[in-house]
Amino acid sequence: MHRTYSMRQSRMPTASQIENPPPPLSTTKTNRWIGKGGFGHAFRKNAAGAFGPDLARKLSQLVKMEKNVMRSMEMVAKERMETAQQLSIWGENCDEDVSDITDKIGVLLYEIGELEDLYVDRYDQYRVTIKSIRNIEASVQPSRDRKQKITDEIAKLKYKDPNSPRIVVLEQELVRAEAESLVAEAQLSNITREKLKAAFQYQFDALREHCEKVAIIAGYGKHLLDLVDDTPVTPGETRASYDGYDASKAIIQDCEEALANWVTSKAAVKSDVSQRTRTLSQRRREAIGKNRDGVDLSTQDQPMRGDRDSWVPADQHPTYVEDGEEVASTLDGEARGREEDREPVSVSV
Repeated sequence: MHRTYSMRQSRMPTASQIENPPPPLSTTKTNRWIGKGGFGHAFRKNAAGAFGPDLARKLSQLVKMEKNVMRSMEMVAKERMETAQQLSIWGENCDEDVSDITDKIGVLLYEIGELEDLYVDRYDQYRVTIKSIRNIEASVQPSRDRKQKITDEIAKLKYKDPNSPRIVVLEQELVRAEAESLVAEAQLSNITREKLKAAFQYQFDALREHCEKVAIIAGYGKHLLDLVDDTPVTPGETRASYDGYDASKAIIQDCEEALANWVTSKAAVKSDVSQRTRTLSQRRREAIGKNRDGVDLSTQDQPMRGDRDSWVPADQHPTYVEDGEEVASTLDGEARGREEDREPVSVSV
């Protein structure tokens, strides 16, 4: 393979790698003691959902399923590179134009395989971040269990021995357990939101870069196909000699340059949203900003005026209107009510 020109001869970092350095190797590429086939996939998925704290089981299963996805993608990347090599090997014994073009297409397909292998490493950043949420969930579960256990003991004692002095001790322990659980739940809520946004930021950034670069390769691959003369020939007719070696090599060089210079800011696909979506998103961001800044209570209760004349005794309060009916204040400071609701007072002489 790569008989005339290889895109991978140059190992200089690309512009996107300089802007966003590549992550370390994926954890799925090492420690494969369970296996990488269907049995290993099913075992990891089922085992994750059957063990561990109740709070973290669902996310544990998601983490293991994502590991299966990564290993499947790694397998696809490896097999794509092998098929690219086989395509080039097959084209060696064909006509000059087919031999040259299949070799160059093999170069492009091999590059896609390497991009997929790099995408697995970036995808692992997402999975590891989601895994950190699972760890926090697992750490919160003991505080929930302790609070529930104390609550059950108190209920049992109140049923069997309502006067037991241990009830007071357990209630004090319950107060402390509730305080600890409250702190843990707040920490879980904060970390879940922070890590969730970070995790899918990793995934969407990696997916965007991968898809854009694959689209670039596909475009240059179609340019290579234009060099193939598919004009039908009659039996005994000789096809014109092929003179597209320089052109095919230039296409590969242009593709390499496009991939090397790609950065996120130059992405061709833009996710434009409608005016209604922008308005709703802006309202949501403003609401989040208000919650982050807190609520201003400085003007909630207006202070009294400084002069003492502003104070009025209770027996001098004027009448006021309640639900559309006039209500008078009593002289003795008793509770006020509507005229028809007040009972007549009998005075004995």
